[in-house]
Amino acid sequence: MTTTSYRQIQEKSKSAFTTLWAGIIFSFAFTGLIWMLGPYLPPIDFLPDSGASWYYWKLPEPTFWSRATAWGGYLLHQVALWWLIFRAQSQRLKYTDGLHRLNIVALATNAFFIVLHLIQSHIWYDGLAQDVSIFSSQGSVILLLVMVLLMENQRRGLFFGKKIGFLKESGRAARKYHGYIFAWAIIYTFWFHPMETTSGHLIGFLYTFFLLLQSSLFFTRAHLNRWWTFLLEVAVLIHGTLVAYLTQNSDIWPMFLFGFAALFIVTQMYGLGLQRWQRWAFIAAYVAAVLVVYSSRGWAQLNEIVRIPVIEYGSVFVLALIIWLMMRVVGLFGKTAGTPEPV
Repeated sequence: MTTTSYRQIQEKSKSAFTTLWAGIIFSFAFTGLIWMLGPYLPPIDFLPDSGASWYYWKLPEPTFWSRATAWGGYLLHQVALWWLIFRAQSQRLKYTDGLHRLNIVALATNAFFIVLHLIQSHIWYDGLAQDVSIFSSQGSVILLLVMVLLMENQRRGLFFGKKIGFLKESGRAARKYHGYIFAWAIIYTFWFHPMETTSGHLIGFLYTFFLLLQSSLFFTRAHLNRWWTFLLEVAVLIHGTLVAYLTQNSDIWPMFLFGFAALFIVTQMYGLGLQRWQRWAFIAAYVAAVLVVYSSRGWAQLNEIVRIPVIEYGSVFVLALIIWLMMRVVGLFGKTAGTPEPV
């Protein structure tokens, strides 16, 4: 047996799904490590919280090194993952059950920067939040979620399983380039926060680790697994609701719970292959929960449940228009069929 043949067999034997499970275990374990090391974070006398636009967990007096390590770590991480995505598309890799060599490099790269950010937080503490708005971090996550809705329109539809035909070309372009946009959104958010041990930070970092894991599994069938990708989408419901409930914003947790659950009812569950009676059961449970909560909360607050869906679905059409205009400007409209497979 030649060395080349042996390596090919070895590569095929490495299951991407095994790696997925190992990555999930790593994500939980590392989140636990962040919590365990919390008492060793530098003691900081934070400035008073001044409202929704203020990010509390940052140095009152940033230094050159606190900024340099946060931004340096972010830029190196960002460029590294973008380069790996570019290499994967340039090599025209195919979707397989096993790992490509670039997947192994991506997993090692993300693991390295996760450890680096933990060390950076314990020595210099600060993240990107020192220099950019908190809304930029939130906006990056919203962009990711909105792009998923656009990309998945052709598979599961946008409204109750119905596909929106004129979103097809924009969705195809989004699928081709989404790896770069998602990598930016994930890594930007990852370096925005120091590795603090509040419940919101721990839940957020666990979610971010899942997204980094997904970003490492490009061109594998694990990357496309509908239950795994559904978990990544619905996790924002859990994260947003828990963070709102466990912080000073506990009064607005129903907006996150029912707002993101509405996305599941209207769109996401139609990509899971559920039977009709199962979908109706979820709809009935959603309606019943709304009636129970708002019968005591007050019907005047019922508008909360449509705020997030209106923003997200409206953003889908805005994003699709922007992509379509960009395609027209650069002359790419109608040429995406012959481009490399999406990551």
